[in-house]
Amino acid sequence: MSDFTADTGLTAGPLSRPHMDEKPHALGAVVFIGVLVAGLLFAAYSIATDMSDVGEHNLAIGALVLLGLALLIALGFEFVNGFHDTANAVATVIYTHSLPPMVAVVWSGAFNLLGVLWSSGAVAYTVVTLLPVELILQVGSGAGYAMIFALLIAAIIWNLGTWAFGIPNSSSHALVGSIMGVGLANQFMAPAGSATSGVDWGQAVGVFKALLFSPVIGFVLSALLLLVMKFVIRSKSLYAAPEGNKPPPPLIRGLLVLTCTGVSFFHGSNDGQKGMGLIMLILIGAAPTAYALNRAMPESTTPAFLAATQSAQGVLQGHSNGAAPPADARAARGVVGEALKTKEVNKPEVYAALAVLTGDINQQVKNFGAIKSIPAAATQNVRNDMYLASDAVRVMGAHAPGFSDDEQKQLNSLRSSLDSGTRFIPLWVKVSVAIALGLGTMVGWKRIVVTVGEKIGKTHLTYAQGASAEIVAMATIGLADAYGLPVSTTHVLSSGVAGTMAANGSGLQWSTLRSMALAWVMTLPAAMAIAGSLYVIFRQVF
Repeated sequence: MSDFTADTGLTAGPLSRPHMDEKPHALGAVVFIGVLVAGLLFAAYSIATDMSDVGEHNLAIGALVLLGLALLIALGFEFVNGFHDTANAVATVIYTHSLPPMVAVVWSGAFNLLGVLWSSGAVAYTVVTLLPVELILQVGSGAGYAMIFALLIAAIIWNLGTWAFGIPNSSSHALVGSIMGVGLANQFMAPAGSATSGVDWGQAVGVFKALLFSPVIGFVLSALLLLVMKFVIRSKSLYAAPEGNKPPPPLIRGLLVLTCTGVSFFHGSNDGQKGMGLIMLILIGAAPTAYALNRAMPESTTPAFLAATQSAQGVLQGHSNGAAPPADARAARGVVGEALKTKEVNKPEVYAALAVLTGDINQQVKNFGAIKSIPAAATQNVRNDMYLASDAVRVMGAHAPGFSDDEQKQLNSLRSSLDSGTRFIPLWVKVSVAIALGLGTMVGWKRIVVTVGEKIGKTHLTYAQGASAEIVAMATIGLADAYGLPVSTTHVLSSGVAGTMAANGSGLQWSTLRSMALAWVMTLPAAMAIAGSLYVIFRQVF
Protein backbone atom coordinates (compact mmCIF):
# COMPACT_ATOMS: atom_id res chain seq x y z
CA MET A 1 0.00 0.00 0.00
CA SER A 2 2.99 2.33 -0.39
CA ASP A 3 1.33 4.07 -3.35
CA PHE A 4 -1.95 4.69 -1.54
CA THR A 5 -1.41 8.45 -1.28
CA ALA A 6 -0.98 8.80 -5.02
CA ASP A 7 -4.07 6.72 -5.74
CA THR A 8 -6.46 8.42 -3.35
CA GLY A 9 -5.22 11.96 -3.18
CA LEU A 10 -4.39 11.88 0.53
CA THR A 11 -1.97 14.61 1.44
CA ALA A 12 1.61 13.57 1.84
CA GLY A 13 3.69 14.34 4.91
CA PRO A 14 4.59 12.71 8.22
CA LEU A 15 1.21 10.93 8.33
CA SER A 16 1.11 7.15 8.43
CA ARG A 17 -1.59 4.67 7.83
CA PRO A 18 -2.72 2.68 10.90
CA HIS A 19 -1.20 -0.76 11.14
CA MET A 20 -4.18 -3.05 10.56
CA ASP A 21 -2.44 -6.24 9.48
CA GLU A 22 -1.71 -7.47 12.99
CA LYS A 23 -2.86 -11.05 13.43
CA PRO A 24 -4.97 -11.81 16.50
CA HIS A 25 -3.31 -13.67 19.36
CA ALA A 26 -3.93 -17.42 19.51
CA LEU A 27 -5.64 -16.96 22.87
CA GLY A 28 -8.02 -14.47 21.26
CA ALA A 29 -9.01 -17.05 18.64
CA VAL A 30 -9.67 -19.60 21.39
CA VAL A 31 -11.85 -17.12 23.29
CA PHE A 32 -13.69 -16.22 20.07
CA ILE A 33 -14.53 -19.85 19.31
CA GLY A 34 -15.38 -20.50 22.95
CA VAL A 35 -17.86 -17.62 23.10
CA LEU A 36 -19.40 -18.71 19.77
CA VAL A 37 -19.89 -22.30 20.94
CA ALA A 38 -21.17 -21.16 24.35
CA GLY A 39 -23.72 -18.89 22.64
CA LEU A 40 -25.03 -21.69 20.43
CA LEU A 41 -25.24 -24.12 23.36
CA PHE A 42 -27.03 -21.50 25.47
CA ALA A 43 -29.57 -20.97 22.68
CA ALA A 44 -30.16 -24.73 22.32
CA TYR A 45 -30.51 -25.16 26.11
CA SER A 46 -32.93 -22.22 26.35
CA ILE A 47 -35.15 -23.59 23.58
CA ALA A 48 -35.24 -27.01 25.24
CA THR A 49 -36.06 -25.42 28.61
CA ASP A 50 -38.80 -23.19 27.19
CA MET A 51 -40.44 -26.14 25.44
CA SER A 52 -40.20 -28.30 28.54
CA ASP A 53 -41.82 -25.60 30.67
CA VAL A 54 -44.95 -25.66 28.51
CA GLY A 55 -45.04 -29.45 28.22
CA GLU A 56 -43.87 -29.65 24.59
CA HIS A 57 -41.26 -32.40 24.72
CA ASN A 58 -41.29 -34.01 21.30
CA LEU A 59 -40.75 -31.62 18.41
CA ALA A 60 -40.84 -33.40 15.05
CA ILE A 61 -37.40 -34.04 13.55
CA GLY A 62 -38.24 -32.06 10.41
CA ALA A 63 -39.44 -29.07 12.40
CA LEU A 64 -36.35 -29.28 14.63
CA VAL A 65 -34.02 -29.29 11.62
CA LEU A 66 -35.81 -26.34 10.02
CA LEU A 67 -35.76 -24.47 13.33
CA GLY A 68 -32.02 -25.00 13.76
CA LEU A 69 -31.23 -24.06 10.16
CA ALA A 70 -33.41 -20.95 10.25
CA LEU A 71 -31.87 -19.79 13.53
CA LEU A 72 -28.34 -20.28 12.19
CA ILE A 73 -29.17 -18.23 9.09
CA ALA A 74 -30.78 -15.48 11.21
CA LEU A 75 -27.74 -15.32 13.50
CA GLY A 76 -25.54 -15.44 10.39
CA PHE A 77 -27.29 -12.29 9.16
CA GLU A 78 -26.47 -10.54 12.44
CA PHE A 79 -22.86 -11.80 12.25
CA VAL A 80 -22.44 -10.32 8.76
CA ASN A 81 -24.20 -7.17 9.94
CA GLY A 82 -21.57 -6.91 12.69
CA PHE A 83 -18.49 -6.85 10.49
CA HIS A 84 -20.20 -4.94 7.68
CA ASP A 85 -21.93 -2.09 9.51
CA THR A 86 -20.00 -1.76 12.76
CA ALA A 87 -16.70 -1.22 10.95
CA ASN A 88 -17.93 2.34 10.45
CA ALA A 89 -17.94 2.92 14.21
CA VAL A 90 -14.26 2.07 14.63
CA ALA A 91 -12.90 3.78 11.51
CA THR A 92 -12.54 7.17 13.19
CA VAL A 93 -10.74 5.96 16.33
CA ILE A 94 -8.42 3.81 14.25
CA TYR A 95 -7.50 6.55 11.77
CA THR A 96 -6.96 9.12 14.49
CA HIS A 97 -4.80 6.61 16.41
CA SER A 98 -7.08 6.96 19.43
CA LEU A 99 -7.14 3.19 19.86
CA PRO A 100 -5.08 0.37 18.30
CA PRO A 101 -7.15 -1.43 15.62
CA MET A 102 -7.62 -4.71 17.51
CA VAL A 103 -8.46 -2.91 20.76
CA ALA A 104 -10.97 -0.71 18.93
CA VAL A 105 -12.64 -3.69 17.29
CA VAL A 106 -12.94 -5.68 20.53
CA TRP A 107 -14.15 -2.57 22.38
CA SER A 108 -16.79 -1.88 19.71
CA GLY A 109 -17.90 -5.51 19.70
CA ALA A 110 -18.40 -5.46 23.47
CA PHE A 111 -20.61 -2.36 23.32
CA ASN A 112 -22.53 -3.75 20.36
CA LEU A 113 -23.31 -6.69 22.60
CA LEU A 114 -24.43 -4.44 25.47
CA GLY A 115 -26.57 -2.38 23.10
CA VAL A 116 -28.45 -5.46 21.93
CA LEU A 117 -29.09 -6.56 25.52
CA TRP A 118 -30.40 -3.08 26.40
CA SER A 119 -32.75 -2.82 23.40
CA SER A 120 -36.52 -2.64 23.84
CA GLY A 121 -37.66 -4.70 20.84
CA ALA A 122 -39.69 -1.87 19.26
CA VAL A 123 -37.55 -1.82 16.10
CA ALA A 124 -37.80 -5.61 15.82
CA TYR A 125 -41.56 -5.53 15.35
CA THR A 126 -41.49 -2.42 13.16
CA VAL A 127 -39.60 -4.55 10.65
CA VAL A 128 -41.96 -7.52 11.11
CA THR A 129 -45.05 -5.43 10.26
CA LEU A 130 -43.66 -4.98 6.74
CA LEU A 131 -44.28 -8.67 6.03
CA PRO A 132 -47.47 -10.00 4.38
CA VAL A 133 -50.06 -10.58 7.10
CA GLU A 134 -50.98 -14.13 6.03
CA LEU A 135 -47.34 -15.23 6.11
CA ILE A 136 -47.00 -13.86 9.65
CA LEU A 137 -50.11 -15.75 10.75
CA GLN A 138 -48.96 -18.96 9.04
CA VAL A 139 -45.27 -18.64 9.71
CA GLY A 140 -44.99 -22.35 10.56
CA SER A 141 -46.19 -23.33 7.07
CA GLY A 142 -44.02 -24.02 4.03
CA ALA A 143 -44.69 -20.50 2.77
CA GLY A 144 -43.62 -19.09 6.12
CA TYR A 145 -40.29 -20.90 6.08
CA ALA A 146 -39.78 -19.95 2.43
CA MET A 147 -40.29 -16.32 3.45
CA ILE A 148 -37.77 -16.46 6.32
CA PHE A 149 -35.07 -18.25 4.33
CA ALA A 150 -35.52 -16.07 1.24
CA LEU A 151 -35.32 -12.68 2.91
CA LEU A 152 -32.44 -13.55 5.24
CA ILE A 153 -30.31 -15.25 2.58
CA ALA A 154 -30.94 -12.40 0.13
CA ALA A 155 -29.82 -9.80 2.67
CA ILE A 156 -26.70 -11.84 3.50
CA ILE A 157 -25.81 -12.24 -0.19
CA TRP A 158 -26.06 -8.49 -0.86
CA ASN A 159 -24.15 -7.58 2.30
CA LEU A 160 -21.32 -9.97 1.47
CA GLY A 161 -21.19 -8.70 -2.12
CA THR A 162 -20.81 -5.06 -1.12
CA TRP A 163 -18.36 -5.99 1.65
CA ALA A 164 -16.16 -7.84 -0.85
CA PHE A 165 -15.76 -4.58 -2.77
CA GLY A 166 -15.26 -2.57 0.42
CA ILE A 167 -18.41 -0.49 -0.20
CA PRO A 168 -20.21 0.76 2.93
CA ASN A 169 -23.78 -0.46 2.60
CA SER A 170 -26.78 -0.62 4.89
CA SER A 171 -27.90 -3.98 6.28
CA SER A 172 -31.21 -2.34 7.21
CA HIS A 173 -31.68 -1.22 3.62
CA ALA A 174 -30.91 -4.73 2.35
CA LEU A 175 -33.32 -6.35 4.81
CA VAL A 176 -36.18 -3.96 3.94
CA GLY A 177 -35.57 -4.63 0.24
CA SER A 178 -35.63 -8.38 0.87
CA ILE A 179 -38.93 -8.10 2.73
CA MET A 180 -40.45 -6.09 -0.11
CA GLY A 181 -39.22 -8.69 -2.61
CA VAL A 182 -40.89 -11.50 -0.68
CA GLY A 183 -44.10 -9.47 -0.38
CA LEU A 184 -44.29 -8.82 -4.12
CA ALA A 185 -43.46 -12.44 -4.97
CA ASN A 186 -46.14 -13.63 -2.55
CA GLN A 187 -48.67 -11.36 -4.26
CA PHE A 188 -47.71 -12.46 -7.78
CA MET A 189 -47.89 -16.16 -6.87
CA ALA A 190 -51.41 -15.87 -5.46
CA PRO A 191 -54.23 -17.49 -7.47
CA ALA A 192 -56.18 -15.08 -9.67
CA GLY A 193 -58.96 -13.30 -7.81
CA SER A 194 -57.70 -14.14 -4.32
CA ALA A 195 -57.05 -11.38 -1.78
CA THR A 196 -53.38 -11.83 -0.93
CA SER A 197 -51.33 -9.15 0.72
CA GLY A 198 -48.02 -8.05 -0.72
CA VAL A 199 -46.04 -5.10 0.52
CA ASP A 200 -47.50 -2.83 3.18
CA TRP A 201 -46.56 0.28 1.22
CA GLY A 202 -47.71 2.69 3.92
CA GLN A 203 -45.48 1.05 6.50
CA ALA A 204 -42.67 0.58 3.97
CA VAL A 205 -42.69 4.29 3.07
CA GLY A 206 -42.40 5.20 6.76
CA VAL A 207 -39.40 2.90 7.23
CA PHE A 208 -37.86 3.97 3.92
CA LYS A 209 -38.08 7.63 4.92
CA ALA A 210 -35.91 6.89 7.95
CA LEU A 211 -33.37 5.15 5.70
CA LEU A 212 -33.59 7.88 3.06
CA PHE A 213 -33.01 10.82 5.38
CA SER A 214 -30.29 9.20 7.49
CA PRO A 215 -27.44 9.93 5.02
CA VAL A 216 -28.73 13.48 4.48
CA ILE A 217 -28.88 14.04 8.24
CA GLY A 218 -25.40 12.57 8.66
CA PHE A 219 -23.88 14.77 5.94
CA VAL A 220 -25.53 18.08 6.87
CA LEU A 221 -25.37 17.85 10.66
CA SER A 222 -21.78 16.59 10.73
CA ALA A 223 -20.71 19.45 8.46
CA LEU A 224 -22.56 22.00 10.62
CA LEU A 225 -21.16 20.56 13.84
CA LEU A 226 -17.60 20.80 12.51
CA LEU A 227 -18.14 24.45 11.54
CA VAL A 228 -19.59 25.22 14.99
CA MET A 229 -16.63 23.50 16.67
CA LYS A 230 -14.22 25.59 14.62
CA PHE A 231 -15.99 28.74 15.74
CA VAL A 232 -16.27 27.81 19.43
CA ILE A 233 -13.12 25.74 20.06
CA ARG A 234 -9.97 27.42 18.77
CA SER A 235 -7.48 24.65 19.55
CA LYS A 236 -5.44 24.01 16.41
CA SER A 237 -4.56 20.47 17.47
CA LEU A 238 -8.22 19.47 17.22
CA TYR A 239 -8.29 20.23 13.49
CA ALA A 240 -4.94 18.70 12.64
CA ALA A 241 -4.33 15.25 11.22
CA PRO A 242 -2.38 12.81 13.40
CA GLU A 243 1.39 12.96 13.26
CA GLY A 244 2.71 9.51 12.53
CA ASN A 245 1.21 6.99 14.94
CA LYS A 246 1.06 9.51 17.77
CA PRO A 247 -2.25 9.36 19.70
CA PRO A 248 -4.27 12.58 20.13
CA PRO A 249 -4.21 14.68 23.32
CA PRO A 250 -6.02 12.99 26.25
CA LEU A 251 -9.24 15.06 26.09
CA ILE A 252 -9.62 14.61 22.34
CA ARG A 253 -8.81 10.93 22.63
CA GLY A 254 -11.41 10.51 25.36
CA LEU A 255 -14.03 12.25 23.19
CA LEU A 256 -13.29 10.02 20.20
CA VAL A 257 -13.39 6.84 22.28
CA LEU A 258 -16.65 8.00 23.89
CA THR A 259 -18.33 8.66 20.54
CA CYS A 260 -17.10 5.33 19.14
CA THR A 261 -18.56 3.65 22.21
CA GLY A 262 -21.88 5.43 21.75
CA VAL A 263 -22.17 4.56 18.06
CA SER A 264 -21.33 0.91 18.79
CA PHE A 265 -23.86 0.76 21.63
CA PHE A 266 -26.72 2.33 19.68
CA HIS A 267 -25.86 0.33 16.58
CA GLY A 268 -26.30 -2.83 18.63
CA SER A 269 -29.53 -1.50 20.12
CA ASN A 270 -31.00 -0.60 16.71
CA ASP A 271 -29.57 -3.03 14.18
CA GLY A 272 -29.53 -5.99 16.53
CA GLN A 273 -33.29 -5.86 16.83
CA LYS A 274 -33.90 -6.50 13.13
CA GLY A 275 -32.81 -10.09 13.46
CA MET A 276 -34.72 -10.52 16.74
CA GLY A 277 -38.12 -10.02 15.14
CA LEU A 278 -37.37 -12.60 12.46
CA ILE A 279 -36.03 -15.06 15.03
CA MET A 280 -39.30 -14.71 16.94
CA LEU A 281 -41.24 -15.56 13.77
CA ILE A 282 -39.07 -18.65 13.35
CA LEU A 283 -39.72 -19.71 16.95
CA ILE A 284 -43.47 -19.07 16.67
CA GLY A 285 -43.62 -21.20 13.54
CA ALA A 286 -41.62 -24.11 14.93
CA ALA A 287 -42.75 -24.12 18.58
CA PRO A 288 -45.94 -22.03 18.92
CA THR A 289 -46.84 -23.43 22.33
CA ALA A 290 -43.67 -21.97 23.82
CA TYR A 291 -43.30 -18.75 21.83
CA ALA A 292 -46.59 -17.64 20.28
CA LEU A 293 -47.68 -15.96 23.54
CA ASN A 294 -45.70 -14.16 26.20
CA ARG A 295 -46.00 -16.65 29.04
CA ALA A 296 -43.70 -14.53 31.17
CA MET A 297 -46.52 -12.01 31.73
CA PRO A 298 -47.45 -12.10 35.43
CA GLU A 299 -51.00 -12.97 36.44
CA SER A 300 -51.29 -9.56 38.09
CA THR A 301 -51.60 -8.00 34.61
CA THR A 302 -54.70 -10.03 33.74
CA PRO A 303 -57.34 -7.64 35.24
CA ALA A 304 -55.94 -4.69 33.26
CA PHE A 305 -55.81 -6.83 30.11
CA LEU A 306 -59.44 -7.90 30.52
CA ALA A 307 -60.54 -4.32 31.21
CA ALA A 308 -58.79 -3.06 28.06
CA THR A 309 -60.32 -5.72 25.80
CA GLN A 310 -63.80 -5.30 27.25
CA SER A 311 -63.68 -1.51 26.96
CA ALA A 312 -62.44 -1.64 23.35
CA GLN A 313 -65.10 -4.20 22.46
CA GLY A 314 -67.79 -1.72 23.51
CA VAL A 315 -66.18 1.09 21.46
CA LEU A 316 -65.99 -1.09 18.34
CA GLN A 317 -69.58 -2.30 18.72
CA GLY A 318 -70.71 1.31 18.99
CA HIS A 319 -69.18 2.09 15.59
CA SER A 320 -70.51 -0.98 13.76
CA ASN A 321 -73.65 1.00 12.77
CA GLY A 322 -75.85 -2.05 12.98
CA ALA A 323 -73.64 -4.22 10.76
CA ALA A 324 -74.32 -7.90 11.39
CA PRO A 325 -71.50 -9.37 13.50
CA PRO A 326 -69.80 -12.58 12.29
CA ALA A 327 -71.22 -15.79 13.71
CA ASP A 328 -68.06 -16.71 15.64
CA ALA A 329 -64.40 -15.86 16.18
CA ARG A 330 -63.31 -17.91 13.16
CA ALA A 331 -65.55 -15.93 10.84
CA ALA A 332 -64.46 -12.66 12.47
CA ARG A 333 -60.83 -13.66 11.96
CA GLY A 334 -61.50 -14.07 8.25
CA VAL A 335 -63.19 -10.66 7.93
CA VAL A 336 -60.39 -8.82 9.74
CA GLY A 337 -57.68 -10.76 7.87
CA GLU A 338 -59.16 -9.86 4.48
CA ALA A 339 -59.52 -6.21 5.53
CA LEU A 340 -55.84 -6.09 6.53
CA LYS A 341 -54.77 -7.51 3.17
CA THR A 342 -56.50 -4.64 1.36
CA LYS A 343 -55.83 -2.07 4.15
CA GLU A 344 -59.58 -1.24 4.18
CA VAL A 345 -60.15 -1.50 7.91
CA ASN A 346 -62.28 1.56 8.63
CA LYS A 347 -65.65 -0.02 7.80
CA PRO A 348 -68.66 -0.83 10.05
CA GLU A 349 -68.55 -4.55 9.18
CA VAL A 350 -64.85 -4.69 10.10
CA TYR A 351 -65.54 -2.92 13.40
CA ALA A 352 -68.26 -5.51 14.10
CA ALA A 353 -65.79 -8.33 13.37
CA LEU A 354 -63.14 -6.69 15.54
CA ALA A 355 -65.65 -6.45 18.39
CA VAL A 356 -66.33 -10.21 18.11
CA LEU A 357 -62.61 -10.96 17.92
CA THR A 358 -61.80 -8.76 20.92
CA GLY A 359 -64.63 -10.27 22.91
CA ASP A 360 -63.40 -13.78 22.16
CA ILE A 361 -59.86 -12.87 23.27
CA ASN A 362 -61.32 -11.48 26.49
CA GLN A 363 -63.34 -14.64 27.09
CA GLN A 364 -60.43 -16.98 26.38
CA VAL A 365 -58.08 -15.21 28.81
CA LYS A 366 -60.86 -14.98 31.42
CA ASN A 367 -61.62 -18.71 31.12
CA PHE A 368 -57.99 -19.77 31.53
CA GLY A 369 -57.14 -17.17 34.16
CA ALA A 370 -54.07 -15.66 32.47
CA ILE A 371 -52.26 -15.58 29.13
CA LYS A 372 -49.58 -17.96 30.41
CA SER A 373 -52.27 -20.54 31.25
CA ILE A 374 -53.73 -20.79 27.73
CA PRO A 375 -53.28 -24.45 26.65
CA ALA A 376 -51.33 -25.57 23.61
CA ALA A 377 -54.44 -26.39 21.56
CA ALA A 378 -55.73 -22.80 21.80
CA THR A 379 -52.40 -20.95 21.67
CA GLN A 380 -52.10 -20.46 17.91
CA ASN A 381 -55.64 -19.15 17.45
CA VAL A 382 -55.45 -16.79 20.42
CA ARG A 383 -52.10 -15.44 19.23
CA ASN A 384 -53.41 -14.89 15.69
CA ASP A 385 -56.53 -13.16 17.01
CA MET A 386 -54.41 -10.87 19.20
CA TYR A 387 -52.07 -10.08 16.32
CA LEU A 388 -54.94 -9.36 13.91
CA ALA A 389 -56.74 -7.10 16.37
CA SER A 390 -53.56 -5.16 17.20
CA ASP A 391 -52.58 -4.76 13.55
CA ALA A 392 -56.11 -3.63 12.65
CA VAL A 393 -55.96 -0.88 15.28
CA ARG A 394 -52.57 0.16 13.90
CA VAL A 395 -53.90 0.35 10.35
CA MET A 396 -56.95 2.31 11.54
CA GLY A 397 -54.53 5.13 12.33
CA ALA A 398 -53.69 7.35 15.28
CA HIS A 399 -56.92 9.30 14.69
CA ALA A 400 -59.43 6.86 13.22
CA PRO A 401 -62.31 8.68 11.48
CA GLY A 402 -65.42 9.01 13.67
CA PHE A 403 -63.70 8.05 16.95
CA SER A 404 -63.46 10.52 19.81
CA ASP A 405 -60.19 11.16 21.64
CA ASP A 406 -61.36 9.03 24.58
CA GLU A 407 -62.38 6.18 22.27
CA GLN A 408 -59.04 6.36 20.46
CA LYS A 409 -57.31 6.18 23.84
CA GLN A 410 -59.22 3.00 24.63
CA LEU A 411 -58.22 1.48 21.28
CA ASN A 412 -54.59 2.39 21.91
CA SER A 413 -54.83 0.74 25.33
CA LEU A 414 -56.18 -2.39 23.61
CA ARG A 415 -53.29 -2.42 21.17
CA SER A 416 -50.74 -1.96 23.96
CA SER A 417 -52.26 -4.83 25.96
CA LEU A 418 -52.36 -7.15 22.95
CA ASP A 419 -48.78 -6.32 21.98
CA SER A 420 -47.54 -7.09 25.47
CA GLY A 421 -48.88 -10.60 25.01
CA THR A 422 -47.48 -11.27 21.53
CA ARG A 423 -44.56 -8.93 20.86
CA PHE A 424 -41.81 -9.92 23.25
CA ILE A 425 -38.15 -10.92 23.04
CA PRO A 426 -36.86 -13.66 25.41
CA LEU A 427 -33.56 -12.88 27.09
CA TRP A 428 -31.78 -15.76 25.39
CA VAL A 429 -32.71 -14.39 21.95
CA LYS A 430 -31.15 -11.06 22.90
CA VAL A 431 -28.02 -12.82 24.21
CA SER A 432 -27.67 -14.93 21.04
CA VAL A 433 -28.06 -11.93 18.73
CA ALA A 434 -25.71 -9.90 20.93
CA ILE A 435 -23.01 -12.56 20.65
CA ALA A 436 -23.48 -12.90 16.87
CA LEU A 437 -23.32 -9.13 16.32
CA GLY A 438 -20.45 -8.65 18.75
CA LEU A 439 -18.34 -11.45 17.30
CA GLY A 440 -19.14 -10.28 13.78
CA THR A 441 -17.64 -6.91 14.65
CA MET A 442 -14.31 -8.61 15.25
CA VAL A 443 -14.17 -10.29 11.81
CA GLY A 444 -13.73 -8.77 8.37
CA TRP A 445 -13.86 -5.14 9.53
CA LYS A 446 -10.77 -3.96 7.65
CA ARG A 447 -12.30 -3.47 4.17
CA ILE A 448 -14.96 -1.03 5.30
CA VAL A 449 -12.64 0.74 7.75
CA VAL A 450 -10.16 1.48 4.95
CA THR A 451 -12.92 2.90 2.75
CA VAL A 452 -14.28 5.18 5.48
CA GLY A 453 -10.84 6.23 6.73
CA GLU A 454 -9.02 6.72 3.43
CA LYS A 455 -11.29 6.78 0.42
CA ILE A 456 -14.01 9.33 1.20
CA GLY A 457 -11.94 12.51 1.59
CA LYS A 458 -8.73 13.61 -0.10
CA THR A 459 -6.98 14.44 3.17
CA HIS A 460 -6.37 12.45 6.30
CA LEU A 461 -9.23 12.38 8.80
CA THR A 462 -8.70 14.94 11.58
CA TYR A 463 -9.73 14.58 15.22
CA ALA A 464 -12.56 17.11 14.88
CA GLN A 465 -13.89 15.45 11.73
CA GLY A 466 -13.96 12.05 13.39
CA ALA A 467 -15.66 13.41 16.49
CA SER A 468 -18.28 15.37 14.50
CA ALA A 469 -19.29 12.37 12.39
CA GLU A 470 -19.44 10.06 15.41
CA ILE A 471 -21.44 12.47 17.60
CA VAL A 472 -24.08 12.94 14.88
CA ALA A 473 -24.23 9.19 14.20
CA MET A 474 -24.57 8.38 17.90
CA ALA A 475 -27.38 10.92 18.42
CA THR A 476 -29.27 9.98 15.24
CA ILE A 477 -29.24 6.24 15.90
CA GLY A 478 -30.12 6.75 19.56
CA LEU A 479 -33.17 8.88 18.69
CA ALA A 480 -34.28 6.44 16.00
CA ASP A 481 -34.04 3.60 18.49
CA ALA A 482 -36.19 5.53 20.99
CA TYR A 483 -38.90 5.99 18.34
CA GLY A 484 -38.70 2.40 17.07
CA LEU A 485 -37.35 3.37 13.62
CA PRO A 486 -34.71 1.33 11.78
CA VAL A 487 -31.86 3.51 10.46
CA SER A 488 -28.53 2.76 8.87
CA THR A 489 -25.34 3.17 10.87
CA THR A 490 -23.42 2.94 7.60
CA HIS A 491 -25.36 5.71 5.89
CA VAL A 492 -25.26 8.09 8.85
CA LEU A 493 -21.57 7.71 9.65
CA SER A 494 -20.02 7.44 6.18
CA SER A 495 -22.09 10.40 4.95
CA GLY A 496 -21.07 12.23 8.14
CA VAL A 497 -17.39 11.76 7.28
CA ALA A 498 -18.13 13.08 3.77
CA GLY A 499 -19.93 16.08 5.27
CA THR A 500 -16.95 17.00 7.45
CA MET A 501 -14.60 16.70 4.47
CA ALA A 502 -16.82 19.04 2.46
CA ALA A 503 -17.15 21.55 5.32
CA ASN A 504 -13.40 21.50 5.90
CA GLY A 505 -12.63 22.08 2.23
CA SER A 506 -10.63 18.87 2.21
CA GLY A 507 -12.12 17.62 -1.04
CA LEU A 508 -14.06 14.45 -1.72
CA GLN A 509 -13.11 11.35 -3.65
CA TRP A 510 -16.03 11.23 -6.04
CA SER A 511 -15.27 7.74 -7.31
CA THR A 512 -15.86 6.36 -3.81
CA LEU A 513 -18.97 8.46 -3.30
CA ARG A 514 -20.36 7.32 -6.65
CA SER A 515 -19.80 3.70 -5.64
CA MET A 516 -21.55 4.30 -2.31
CA ALA A 517 -24.44 6.12 -4.00
CA LEU A 518 -24.75 3.34 -6.58
CA ALA A 519 -24.83 0.73 -3.83
CA TRP A 520 -27.46 2.79 -1.99
CA VAL A 521 -29.63 3.06 -5.13
CA MET A 522 -29.13 -0.57 -6.15
CA THR A 523 -29.64 -2.15 -2.74
CA LEU A 524 -33.43 -1.96 -2.81
CA PRO A 525 -34.05 -3.42 -6.31
CA ALA A 526 -31.20 -5.93 -6.00
CA ALA A 527 -32.36 -7.25 -2.61
CA MET A 528 -35.96 -7.35 -3.87
CA ALA A 529 -34.96 -9.34 -6.95
CA ILE A 530 -32.79 -11.81 -5.03
CA ALA A 531 -35.35 -12.34 -2.25
CA GLY A 532 -38.30 -12.61 -4.65
CA SER A 533 -36.50 -15.20 -6.77
CA LEU A 534 -35.43 -17.21 -3.72
CA TYR A 535 -38.98 -17.10 -2.34
CA VAL A 536 -40.38 -18.56 -5.58
CA ILE A 537 -37.75 -21.32 -5.50
CA PHE A 538 -38.21 -22.11 -1.80
CA ARG A 539 -41.99 -22.30 -2.19
CA GLN A 540 -41.39 -25.27 -4.48
CA VAL A 541 -38.89 -26.82 -2.04
CA PHE A 542 -41.07 -26.59 1.10
